[in-house]
Amino acid sequence: MVLLRRVIGDALRARRQGQHRTLREVSTAANVSLGYLSEIERGQKEASSELLAAICEALGARLSELLGEVSDTLLLAEEMDGVLVPIEEKPAAVKPEVSVSVRHDSPLKATLHATRKPREVVYAA
Repeated sequence: MVLLRRVIGDALRARRQGQHRTLREVSTAANVSLGYLSEIERGQKEASSELLAAICEALGARLSELLGEVSDTLLLAEEMDGVLVPIEEKPAAVKPEVSVSVRHDSPLKATLHATRKPREVVYAA
């Protein structure tokens, strides 16, 4: 399941890295702690709209641009089978399996785009 905070974080990190800027540079410009900005980029914290606007300003981007990019990524995820489906809860008696998550350096959008399967369109007569 794709988390909104993860998609936002990936989009922010991609913009920052695309400008060859460090977390320290952007956190200072946005007046947010370096650790908190790092957590936002990793999808561990949800930033307020005011903080997102400050980070976008520090990156020289509009909040609407960032949210548009996030919206496009979510649209790609919605078109993929099984990406945005609720996770089924396992009974308490069953031990959960250990899972490993690998973080890619590329944004989630690029990953979704690369694995996207075309949908079959059926037109009514």
